[in-house]
Amino acid sequence: MLQQLMSNLTVISIFAFVNSFLLVYYIIPKISWVIITRKLNDKPDSRSSHTTSTPTMAGVSFFITLIMTMFFIQYFDTENIGLNLIASSTLIFMVGVKDDLVISSPSAKLIMEALATMFLFFNSAMEVTTLHGFLGIYEIPEIISYIGSILVVITIINAYNLIDGIDGLAASVAIVIFSVFGLMFFVLYQYFYFLLCLSLIGMLIAYLYYNFSKKKKVFMGDTGSLLIGFCIAFLTLKFIAIDVSNYNFFAFKAENGLIIVAAILCIPICDLFRVIGVRLLNGKSPFLPDRNHTHHILIDNGMSHFKASMISSFINYIVVIVFIWLATIFNSFVMLIILFMGFCLFLMLFYVLRKKIKTKKIK
Repeated sequence: MLQQLMSNLTVISIFAFVNSFLLVYYIIPKISWVIITRKLNDKPDSRSSHTTSTPTMAGVSFFITLIMTMFFIQYFDTENIGLNLIASSTLIFMVGVKDDLVISSPSAKLIMEALATMFLFFNSAMEVTTLHGFLGIYEIPEIISYIGSILVVITIINAYNLIDGIDGLAASVAIVIFSVFGLMFFVLYQYFYFLLCLSLIGMLIAYLYYNFSKKKKVFMGDTGSLLIGFCIAFLTLKFIAIDVSNYNFFAFKAENGLIIVAAILCIPICDLFRVIGVRLLNGKSPFLPDRNHTHHILIDNGMSHFKASMISSFINYIVVIVFIWLATIFNSFVMLIILFMGFCLFLMLFYVLRKKIKTKKIK
């Protein structure tokens, strides 16, 4: 009877979502109590969009819930990738905890992120062997595949980590990303990854309750942002690695798979490249923190944290819908040009908003 329930997709889907929501909802107050008792609160600095000391490390609840989820959805893990994900996630979790307690150097974090990615390579299900005709490229050498995969994972993790600067933004954008990936994996009969997406959405919705709360506010910290960013990167690699014949379920051209991924991750990726570009143009290190992120600009223009987060998430959804539609019409060369034009429009918009802030300060 129990085995039948564990193998029923509808039952496990509901359980994965509800269980993840309830676990995070229950665990976060316990974490907050420990943080407050031990005086480990996140203290605001010149870059912060907050004015009061706030408990952090809600990501501990994400990690515990993720491990529990791996147990309950193991029946659907036909590729036996669960253990690889647990091993990789544990390394990322350790990096996040250390960074929340004692700040880690950027190089140390990058090395551990690369090592965590390598654990995934021990399963052939995560091997990216072809780009499906993207810019005319099909089969790629194994060494290029590994290096490219590591760079993709590191980029996504750190791009996501950088948008965790205001209430609700990181979690709401991640919910958008997991919902899109979840729908795609469901259509492709990749139920293990679909259930993982449901679980992550449940976690983040529970977290948002506390993150937006005035009396019970908590931050996910690097413990959470690095772990969620890694899960996004993991699902991205899996989507790219899927057999091209399965793309027949979608209307878009197989060669546009990477473009679709860029659209799904548009908010964190655009912010990452824009911030790094601005820092380099100003002669500063790309690792040097500042208040030049898109969410800072929105907040400095008078938006509330809630409004800025919801607008960013809505834009992410719209971009995904538009690019999936365009990807059914154009080839990857044209789509890359459209993607570049979209990024330029993004840069222009935030240049205008940034200039508006400076004008206000002068007045």
